[in-house]
Amino acid sequence: MDGTQYTVTLDEFKLFHGIDRTLYAVLVRDLGRDTLECLHIMGLWLWLERGGFCNFVSKILSLPPFLINELADEAVICLKCINTQLSEVAEIPLTHSLAKKDISLQFFQENRRTARHEIQSLITGVCIPSLSDIMEKTLHNESPTHSQIMLLSHAASTTSPLNQIPAGSFVDSSSMISNLRTAANTKARANETSRNERTMFVTFSKGYPVTETEVRQFFTRLFGNCIESFHMQEVVSPNEQALYAKIVFLRSSFIRAILSGVSKAKFTINGKHVWMRKFVPKNERPLPMYL
Repeated sequence: MDGTQYTVTLDEFKLFHGIDRTLYAVLVRDLGRDTLECLHIMGLWLWLERGGFCNFVSKILSLPPFLINELADEAVICLKCINTQLSEVAEIPLTHSLAKKDISLQFFQENRRTARHEIQSLITGVCIPSLSDIMEKTLHNESPTHSQIMLLSHAASTTSPLNQIPAGSFVDSSSMISNLRTAANTKARANETSRNERTMFVTFSKGYPVTETEVRQFFTRLFGNCIESFHMQEVVSPNEQALYAKIVFLRSSFIRAILSGVSKAKFTINGKHVWMRKFVPKNERPLPMYL
């Protein structure tokens, strides 16, 4: 060997981490998750991949978005376990199913010192330089904080050597999805109460049609990224008006802000009246089609 050193450009580095970039884009763009939180989630997943959980990122990327979101929620729990002592009882069934190994929160507790150091190194040396442009585009409309600006400034001038991806065979995606769906269904039942606490029932005046876009834009202007999902009444004819919708917010605090201590709030969106109240599941009390 002649001892020649090869310097990897930032563009080459991003190309090498194309799978990581795609998954990060799904998290922050498609799922609307926090950009910096997702940076740490990616650091955790890369740490697992380099620690012997082969092709962990590729396996996650092959899953439907709703499962990726659930896995991200579990990653946040794992990060809390690494950085602090968890006081509540928590499980990570999807991560366990995907890893195909015996992994639990105890694993992260026992390896917390090493994990904290190595995850931070991956964030600094891999995630920030390879994902900085996606972060910047996502933060463009989010009024980035000083710490976020400093991270992006650091990323713009960073180059890093290539990191060898651990070898390993891909598992059968259909079998993997089937196993994860089973775990997700179990977790979903436990999370249903939490989702109901973040859901509002919305009704519109007949003769004054309101679109999903109008409602989303109205609350985005008020609270920023606040809506997890939006379910408008299905109509048969294009000329038929939807009279109600169900909105799941990211946090229950948005609902408290909307109601401000009353049971039903009234808003005017583009000159059309909209009424909102806390969602009550059908098995507790039947909901009217419209008010």
